Amino acid sequence: MQDKTPPENGEKPEKSAAEKENAAQENKDASAAEEDQQQDRDAAALEALLAENAEMKDKMLRALAEVENIRRRSQKEREDTAKYAVTSFARDLVTVADNLRRALDSVPEEAAAGNELLQNILTGVAATEKQLLSALENAGIVKIMPGEEKFDPNFHEVMFEAEIPGKTAGHIIEVLEPGYMIHDRLLRPARVGVAKSTAAKETGKESGKTEKP
Repeated sequence: MQDKTPPENGEKPEKSAAEKENAAQENKDASAAEEDQQQDRDAAALEALLAENAEMKDKMLRALAEVENIRRRSQKEREDTAKYAVTSFARDLVTVADNLRRALDSVPEEAAAGNELLQNILTGVAATEKQLLSALENAGIVKIMPGEEKFDPNFHEVMFEAEIPGKTAGHIIEVLEPGYMIHDRLLRPARVGVAKSTAAKETGKESGKTEKP
């Protein structure tokens, strides 16, 4: 039987090797647990920091995109203002061009053939028309002169309809005034006459026929 009586000098008995080993292992385990907990705390802090950084980056990218959109809108508004600033004035000018063309078309060729003075006047009017149309084109204003094409409400304005045999309904049969574009916008629609369907009239004729006995 082991003697557990403390020494007479009051000192604690020395721990056995097994006890020392157990104590060392406990300290080691505690240190390892603390280290694991610290690593978990560090990982959580890092994850939170990364998430915050990603959120801030996303907000920054959104802000930069919005700034770029504002810049582009402002630039387009400035460009549009510059491109279409002459719209009202251009409408007046195309009316002048129309009047010049009417003046030229109103003089029969046979009337001008034997009149040198009239020929000179017409030549001057034609030169003025050409210069005006060239100046308009340089400003981004171009003439719309439709042919016998399908009526398009985006570019044409109907002034009258007529039943014309052999003409497809809804197609242009006459141009009263040319239209004009200013860059990519319609300045004035071409004023046109359009063929009207004769189907209803023909149907009426057919229905009015009576069979002979």
